[in-house]
Amino acid sequence: MGSASLTAVPDLLRLIAVPVFAWVAYRDIKTRRVSSGVWIPLSTLGALLLVWDGWLAWNASDSTVWFEEFLLPVTVSLGFVVPLAYLFWWFGGFGGADAKALMALALLFPTFPQYVVGSVGFPTATTPVGTFSFTILTNAVLIGIAIPLALAARNALAGRIAPVMFLGWPISWDRATETHGTLLESPSVLNRGGLDLDALRMYLRWRNVSLEELRSDPERYRDPDSLPEEPNQPTDGAVDAAVRTDGGEPLESSVADEETERAGLDEESGEADLDEESDQSTIDGTSVAAPETEPTIDDPWGAEAFLEDIDHAAYGTSAESLRSGLESLTDERTVWISPGTPFLVPVFLGLVIALVYGDLLFGLFV
Repeated sequence: MGSASLTAVPDLLRLIAVPVFAWVAYRDIKTRRVSSGVWIPLSTLGALLLVWDGWLAWNASDSTVWFEEFLLPVTVSLGFVVPLAYLFWWFGGFGGADAKALMALALLFPTFPQYVVGSVGFPTATTPVGTFSFTILTNAVLIGIAIPLALAARNALAGRIAPVMFLGWPISWDRATETHGTLLESPSVLNRGGLDLDALRMYLRWRNVSLEELRSDPERYRDPDSLPEEPNQPTDGAVDAAVRTDGGEPLESSVADEETERAGLDEESGEADLDEESDQSTIDGTSVAAPETEPTIDDPWGAEAFLEDIDHAAYGTSAESLRSGLESLTDERTVWISPGTPFLVPVFLGLVIALVYGDLLFGLFV
């Protein structure tokens, strides 16, 4: 095998990353869950190819290859991109999978790869530093910036003009349990804060009810006395098509049971169980209905009880945001959500663009 062919082998092996990242981007869209095991083989491959590239650069006839084409871009990739990904994860800007993906890319693509198809070479544009992982990152950031503009255009075309049109779109309440994202507080308030829909699914599974059941009788379920004595495991809130994603028993039977309870029927005798002494008082021999008083609920919806039971491990959800989200979902027919676009999708697109074209940011200023 000639030296040119030997040099091309590591870059060809790096293309394994393309189908892998296509798969993780799909998984991120559908489930917002990516196994950590994906990054181990990619990182291992990247480390082996990095050693291979270093050996080829060290033995190159041109003495500048080792420093300019290998050592400098590798230093930027491992010394800047990896710590940057970690810091973004630490401060909550990235999810764990996003940070691991960028770290794997820093190992796998520290230098610009070279591919030739016919007489055309790819990528078509390079940068002076030549750190390919940084190019992927900047491409992904530019794509991420364009997403709010695309959301706004989609909403404008549908006639949905609101301050939150850059952040999300409206959905029917019954889709909340099968959708990923964050419930926006109000269409008229530009605020990303709201209930994480994964946390909503955790809550419903924990108390073993469905969203339909909550809507059928919110006053009952708002009372923490309605919480189960032995709650279910909340899981991690993922949407699972194989099981009922919102917890609870089939709605038909539960609604019938609720109607029976509200009617106060005795299951054995079938007679109404009325407590007249508690509902009426007598004045001068005349029965007078007792005045109704608004009960005070210390923990509406049992939100604090839920969070305490799971050690507040519900994606940063607070009792206040859980209560506010439940009030909206049990009262409104349509709610706005922010999809929380998974960053692995821009990363995959940034990788493909980098392999074909190169650095979008550098191209804008050159």
